[in-house]
Amino acid sequence: MPNSETAFELASLRAERDALAAKAESPDLWETPLRAKEVMQALRSAEGKIARYEALARAVEDACTLAELAEEEKDEAARAEAEAELRRLSAELDHALLEVSFTNPHDERTAIVHIHAGAGGHDACEWAEMLLRMYLRWAEAKDRPAALLDREDGEEAGIRGATFTVGGPFAFGWLKGEHGVHRLVRISPFSGRRETSFASVEVLPELDEDDEIEIRPEELRIDTFRAGGHGGQHVNKTDSAVRITHLPTGIVVKCQSERSQHKNRANAMKILVARLYELREAERRAERDRIAGAKGEIAWGNQIRSYVLHPYQMVKDHRTGCETSDAQGVLDGALDPFLEANLREKVRA
Repeated sequence: MPNSETAFELASLRAERDALAAKAESPDLWETPLRAKEVMQALRSAEGKIARYEALARAVEDACTLAELAEEEKDEAARAEAEAELRRLSAELDHALLEVSFTNPHDERTAIVHIHAGAGGHDACEWAEMLLRMYLRWAEAKDRPAALLDREDGEEAGIRGATFTVGGPFAFGWLKGEHGVHRLVRISPFSGRRETSFASVEVLPELDEDDEIEIRPEELRIDTFRAGGHGGQHVNKTDSAVRITHLPTGIVVKCQSERSQHKNRANAMKILVARLYELREAERRAERDRIAGAKGEIAWGNQIRSYVLHPYQMVKDHRTGCETSDAQGVLDGALDPFLEANLREKVRA
């Protein structure tokens, strides 16, 4: 087990927490509500990281004690149990160390993920549904809450698009690297030939309406409609689905996952706030690139990962070089090696 306290920069985190706590106690801070909110969010973040380290340290100490007792008593079963626990804690510690690199104030937020089928017809729609299943399987394996907000089925197979949320610690920080185009190569069940399909993944942080984006009621057009589905008892009989159009930008969002129109409207507003935030950040990045004379990255055209199922099995991330021949495992949710490699690449940059 490495010197985790040094790697975790615990002393620095504690100093940061103490400085933020002092600011939070200053009555002058609350004269600027937005600044106060930023300080309180940063304070909660520092406290959370410290608490996670301390919990890991206690767990490591307990496992080491168990291993020592097993060694003294020549209990092979107990020793094997202690070694397995130490391996698990080592993997968890690696995750905790990577989370130290999360400096974006929104990294701790719930992630809003949108998948959209691209070029490839029915194959692309089925590929989009495969990606949806992959991310939901990853969330389930990590015991992260996930909720499907919207789903638009394809004409014959798969989905044209879907929007869902993933919660838990640093959900946006972990998943934001999935933003981009994903490519699938396989033998098509529709044509019987080798086909290439594309789908885009968009990852946004879930923000409160009053966080940073101001939306005036007169800027919105809100329509209700009957939620679609596969038929039968699951199709809503009332106009509970909600579509919101932001008139100044033309952004359209919708949600039909809940039976309550009120809940669908609230979820649609969360998606709209996230999209407006991303639009603002994209404009800022474009302006910085213009000033610096650099060419901005075109997100839609940026193929980040290839999933090859024929003539061989391979998943490869084109940014980090991380790859595996266990393509089915990845499609079943084994995403950690790719998520971790992307984060480590960003730390080294």
